[in-house]
Amino acid sequence: MKFRFFKNFLVIVAFMASVNVAYAQFNLKKAVGSAAKAAQALTLTDAQMAAYVKESVDWMDKNNPVLPDDDPYTQRLNRLVDGITDADGIPLNFKVYNVVDVNAFACPDGSVRVFAALMDLMDDDELMGVIGHEIGHVVKRHSKNAFKNQLMTGALKDAVASTGGKAAALTESQLGTLGESLINAKYSQKQEGEADDCGYDFLVKNGRNPWGMVKAFEKLQSMEGDGAQKATFVTKMFSSHPETQARIDKMSKRCQQDGYERD
Repeated sequence: MKFRFFKNFLVIVAFMASVNVAYAQFNLKKAVGSAAKAAQALTLTDAQMAAYVKESVDWMDKNNPVLPDDDPYTQRLNRLVDGITDADGIPLNFKVYNVVDVNAFACPDGSVRVFAALMDLMDDDELMGVIGHEIGHVVKRHSKNAFKNQLMTGALKDAVASTGGKAAALTESQLGTLGESLINAKYSQKQEGEADDCGYDFLVKNGRNPWGMVKAFEKLQSMEGDGAQKATFVTKMFSSHPETQARIDKMSKRCQQDGYERD
């Protein structure tokens, strides 16, 4: 009886060992698979990134009311950016979304989208200040890195990794997620400061008054806590009130040192 019990015990031990080995192998394969997907996402080519950005921008333009060329908002924007065709070699294109949110954003491919509600709040110089700042994020590759990080999360990472080097055909939901990440991208205070300086240089290079950026920041600062839609854009632009004032002071000093007059 003891011998039979011991023999059975050995069989059970052997079975459990084989289960543990199989489980370990299964987990190893799963871990290797995840690592491969992460590696594929990390090695996205510029061409793949461009394809994903274009797909996302096209989706946003399709799912937002884009104002036509003969609309007063579009005519105003086109007048303000007349002669501005690129930023650091990145070709720019501009459109107006007829939505009530106060916002503007620029995509890694140079697509700049301005919301009509923001245009209602800003004068011409202020609006160019905001546009210059957003383009600063593009030139400094902040928007590109943020977009890539979004591609490397969850189901999007799986879609990217399953294509064998070709850009994946994303679902409506995935395109919506990517579009949202472009519109509401948030950056560190360091990145915001870099975009300020780069945007300042962009405005000066294109013959625009950089005081517009200062005035835009001051107006946005005055809007803090002024309704959910406005507060969202303010939060995106500024992470804290003291930092906002520091950025205003820094840009004001640059304008004064460079001899620009404030209108």
